[in-house]
Amino acid sequence: MAVERTLSIIKPDATEKNLTGKINAKFEEAGLRIVAQKRLHLTKAQAGKFYEVHKERGFYDELCEFMSRSPVVAQVLEGEGAVAKNREVMGATNPAEADEGTIRKLFADSIGENSVHGSDSAENAAIEIAYFFAGTEIVG
Repeated sequence: MAVERTLSIIKPDATEKNLTGKINAKFEEAGLRIVAQKRLHLTKAQAGKFYEVHKERGFYDELCEFMSRSPVVAQVLEGEGAVAKNREVMGATNPAEADEGTIRKLFADSIGENSVHGSDSAENAAIEIAYFFAGTEIVG
């Protein structure tokens, strides 16, 4: 399996509960390396641009409000099959359906406030990483 990079965002519900270190430990325990990281407070417009693919969906405005209410931690994870590995470590979007020990099972409050975002493909990972990071900020 090839070494990949993927975007991870620790969402406002998790940063509000000071879970960044615990979540990062789950990624690292799974063999993913954090090769870039920054804490930032998204504006609603920035969140809207990032989640533009969901613009026509009913939850879009609520998602943008949520993602801009408190700081997030955007990061680049690197490792063998990083996209799939990250999604496995995150768990199902609905924490009630997530496997035991996954980030969402352990820390998420609901489908909407589910603690983490992760890229769903290598192609989207490249786009999402570029939204938050310049190439010089990624040090692997």
